[in-house]
Amino acid sequence: MNALMIKALAFAAVLIIATIAVVTSLDIDIFADSVNAITMGGAIAIATITASVAVKYVNQMKTDTASGKLAEENWDGIGEYENELPSGWAYSFLAVFLWSMWYGLIGYPVNAYSQIGEYNEDVLAYNAKFEEIHKNADEATLKEMGESIFLVQCQQCHGVTGDGLSGKAQDFTARMSKEQVLDVINNGSNQLGYPMGAMPAGMAQGADAEAIAVYIAGGMKGEQPAAFAACGSCHGMDGKGNNGMSPNLVSYDATLMNHVLQNGKKGMIGKMPSFKTLITPVQEKALTVYVQSLSK
Repeated sequence: MNALMIKALAFAAVLIIATIAVVTSLDIDIFADSVNAITMGGAIAIATITASVAVKYVNQMKTDTASGKLAEENWDGIGEYENELPSGWAYSFLAVFLWSMWYGLIGYPVNAYSQIGEYNEDVLAYNAKFEEIHKNADEATLKEMGESIFLVQCQQCHGVTGDGLSGKAQDFTARMSKEQVLDVINNGSNQLGYPMGAMPAGMAQGADAEAIAVYIAGGMKGEQPAAFAACGSCHGMDGKGNNGMSPNLVSYDATLMNHVLQNGKKGMIGKMPSFKTLITPVQEKALTVYVQSLSK
């Protein structure tokens, strides 16, 4: 056995010992579970085979000489021989191909079990259990739950306190800013899926639009501008959305939260994606309670 082979096997041994040491430090019993044992055996085999094969071919390159007929083509003086593909390579390719066909069509068909499918089924089962447990949660519980959801799903854009990070996202401490109202008046809106449908652009202009924007941004307090009548036909003269027919301009009610979470929303600040596959109905209710508390 030459020096190179000894060094390679020594390196493989170091890898094996290091692997066993790490696994042992994690309090994993290698032999307590067949999967652990097979995995460890595979790791040892890979380390040993890799070292042995590498040494074999390094030594072979030292002694082998090229032979055969050179192909006519070459690249910068580098050519290749017209030798047959080594039989071992061909048989290995054929074996792997046949195994893959068996694995995909018979052993573990692509239209049968999948880890992703099992995960999705587990998530649906857990969500159903969660919904049943918390279906009658009180407001304090919902608020606490909503805060946790907000900190995981929402605070990255809206800020930990829900202040919108200086205009980078919606500020939940107030309903709408003057600039946002003017943007909707000027450009219209057709994203949230309310029964009233799209709001056309240009419902008010100039001083009337300014007066409406100031009135809505101020929480609809004080004297109502005469031009607000154009808004009241859909949103109601109290601005609360005509019992869910259009968006509530006063507060973040459950209907508004549902439409935004289900459909997403694009406005002057940016685009918020839909969250309809990310939270359950109870979580949506909890998030609504918490967001409402931010503007009180």
